[in-house]
Amino acid sequence: MIPRGITEHPIDDEPGEQTHRNTPTDTSTTRHRVIVSARARLAVNSSVVARPETEPTAGTYRIDTGVAELSHDTIAGGWMLTINGAESSHIHPDPSVLEFEYMRQMAALLEYLRDDDGPWRVLHLGAAACALPRYLAHRYPSARQVAVEIDAELARLAREWFDLPRAPLLRIRVGDAREVVTALTAQTRDVVIRDAFVDGRTPRHLITREFIEQVQRVLAPDGLYLANCGDNRDLVLARGEVATVASVFAHVAVIADAAMLKGRRTGNVVLAASDRPIEAIPKLVRALLSDPQPAQMLTDRQAREFGSAAVRHDADER
Repeated sequence: MIPRGITEHPIDDEPGEQTHRNTPTDTSTTRHRVIVSARARLAVNSSVVARPETEPTAGTYRIDTGVAELSHDTIAGGWMLTINGAESSHIHPDPSVLEFEYMRQMAALLEYLRDDDGPWRVLHLGAAACALPRYLAHRYPSARQVAVEIDAELARLAREWFDLPRAPLLRIRVGDAREVVTALTAQTRDVVIRDAFVDGRTPRHLITREFIEQVQRVLAPDGLYLANCGDNRDLVLARGEVATVASVFAHVAVIADAAMLKGRRTGNVVLAASDRPIEAIPKLVRALLSDPQPAQMLTDRQAREFGSAAVRHDADER
């Protein structure tokens, strides 16, 4: 792949006043509005916030979208971040370790479906503590990544707490994922990864055909779109997402463990889409099956059969 630069809006390096340090707070803190300010954007700039010299403090913290809780993971090691009561990110001392199975599935897809080791231009829609961007920076040091996070205070805390890569390896951009995608220049990303949730569900404006068309527009012709879909046993959301993505991209795939695909549990389904073929090559299948939580991969016809639902549009009833 020919190296290509990243076209990015200069949000990270806007001047402004440094934000105050957040301290643990009681979980009864009321939810307040998301305010994207120049001073908040300055605080998440990797060139401003120094690499952490001490471990973060476990506790609860006020953030723009509610309450974040940071706790030691006494079983797997590292730190667990929950947002408004839902597990959001896990940061292990070793950046090559991913605790969440859906992130390991995405990592396997990138390992075996991409033809090279970079330099990739990766856009993350939803950042939280940036566990996957941190992993990708470790595995593919030539990659250039932008992580979009709607919560400015959460983004600032993630920079403060953890050893996240500095710009230009990783930039954290504060904003709404769809607005950012819509504003980007066409064919300026090789990989787009959507992992954005509000109250346990992907925001509706990030699952419609009109949004997926914007994702396709910003991807290179051989680009790859990955999405994390959290769903219940009925799989209504996942099937609808597959149908919608398949109405835009030429090739789709679905990855999850057998129990999830059969509707026997609540959990995550990974969707992959591209205008180039997505093949269940033996190395990829073995990697998915050898995971601590073995996963299956449905491609093209099987994936489209799984997505037996109506395509979602912006104009549909909410």
